[in-house]
Parts: sequence; structure tokens; C-alpha cells
Amino acid sequence: MTNEKQPSAKQPTRKPAARVDNPFLDAEFYSRMRDYTERDAAFSKEVKAIGDSGAGKQSTDIRTAPSLQLLRAVVKKGLSLETMLGRIAQGVESGLWEPWMSAFGIEIRGVNYAKPEQRNARLALDMSLACKVNSVFANAGVVNWRSLVAQDCAQIQIEKPTEKTGARVYAIFFLDAPEK
Repeated sequence: MTNEKQPSAKQPTRKPAARVDNPFLDAEFYSRMRDYTERDAAFSKEVKAIGDSGAGKQSTDIRTAPSLQLLRAVVKKGLSLETMLGRIAQGVESGLWEPWMSAFGIEIRGVNYAKPEQRNARLALDMSLACKVNSVFANAGVVNWRSLVAQDCAQIQIEKPTEKTGARVYAIFFLDAPEK
């Protein structure tokens, strides 16, 4: 018998995988890529990069996320998104919350309607190819807005394309997120 060490039956401990950088955060890179890539292919490449890098979780409250500043200023149904979000946080006019948010391509995935309590709302912003908010960012010249939004949001959800629809991409934000 020798004094050689036998391999351990334990699995080696692995460090958590580092977050992959999203090259589309660089607007110049995005513009160069768009010069030689068709619209649908460019969208697919950006969504893949977003999926690989995941949500940045830098500003998960939809009322304060820097990437959504342009969107919060837009007026639909007579109110800005910022005002709508404020009213939701206050708990007033709860019957209007769903139509308000849908005007911006935002789904309410979960919300507390009880008046004296926090909303604890989970909001999904549609970032798909033909989403409602694309024109807001395009008109302002923010070509890589999806990647910027992904940096702020709490979670990214990517649904595979079906025969009837293309890929669906959502950025999940909170309003009055529950305390941890």
C-alpha cells in the first residue's frame, strides 16, 4: 500500500457562474451590427445576449428604473405612466390599473389590491419585436433599449416562438416590492 491520496468521493465545489456581459449595452456596437443585420435577426441576437446575461437587477422598481425614464413620461389615456404608477402605489382607482398598464404593453402579473397596504405588484414589460413601447425608444434614438431595460429589471422571461407568434420577451419589475 502506498501513501498516494485516493480521489475524494465528494464533488469539487464550483463557484457560481459569472454573469455574461451583454455586448448590446454598447449603442455603437448595436448600430454597427444593425448596419449589416436584418431587423428580425438583430432582435434574435439581442434577445440571446439578454438571455445569456440575465437580469441586471440594478433598479427593480419600475418607478425609478433609469432605463424607463422615457417611458414614464409618455401620456396615454390622459395620464403619464409615472402618474399611473403613483396612483397604483397609493391604491386609488384599482379598476383602472389593468387598462392603464396594457396601454403601455405592461401586464400586471400579481398585485395586492388591499387599500391600506403596499401593492407588492409584479409588472411584466413586453419587450418583444413588435411591442407597444418600441416606438417610444426608437423615436428618442435609443436603439439598444431592450438591453438597457434588462440591466435594471428583476427578471427576464423569454418564451419560445410558436407558429402564431414570435418570441415573447418580458422584463419583470416591481412596484412596492415586499421586504426581504
